[in-house]
Amino acid sequence: MSRASFTTNSSSSESSSEPDAEVYAEQTRRTVLLGALVTTACLGCSAHAGANEDPPGADERPQKGDVLVFSEGDKEGKPITAADLPAGGPPVHAWPKDPNTSVVRSGSRLNEILIIRLDPAELDEKTRARAVDGILAYSAICSHAGCPVTAWVKSDVGDKEVFKCMCHNSEFDPRAGAQVVFGPAPRRLAALPLVLADGSLSVAGNFTGKVGGAQPG
Repeated sequence: MSRASFTTNSSSSESSSEPDAEVYAEQTRRTVLLGALVTTACLGCSAHAGANEDPPGADERPQKGDVLVFSEGDKEGKPITAADLPAGGPPVHAWPKDPNTSVVRSGSRLNEILIIRLDPAELDEKTRARAVDGILAYSAICSHAGCPVTAWVKSDVGDKEVFKCMCHNSEFDPRAGAQVVFGPAPRRLAALPLVLADGSLSVAGNFTGKVGGAQPG
């Protein structure tokens, strides 16, 4: 009786262990498959991230000989010519571009430039000496907190239009070397020397002055 009972229990145990083994095998297969899928996905992410990385030189400051290209709008990436600059403003936003590698130096926001064409008679002596046919280039980054300088508006303290940072209302007069005329900015915008050849603009040297906002502490 007990033997029959034991035999019955033994058969039941064997029959129940078979599904367990199948379940375990199925779980193992799923684990391996899931691992393969995750690995493939990670590799795909890595390749995508690598493809989106800035090319060498994209974050370097403007170099002598770099051409200036539009940083926004319908002409983004195209060279800026004197004809693209309306007399008296507003300014055009630009990036420097390496003419040898075609790398646009947009990897750092500190490289964005404001280019404006003004009446040479309105410029002070030092600014006029640096201008090319009244064309001037300045950093587009405010010297106060590093915000972008985006506005060309009538000054709060005069009747002329000026560059304005809308973050804290600092104003800069491009006719006088982009000196501060209003607001908390501690210093003028850095200027960028230019050269004009065959109507196109290119960089003639390094920024004159520090680029970007004041450092804390």
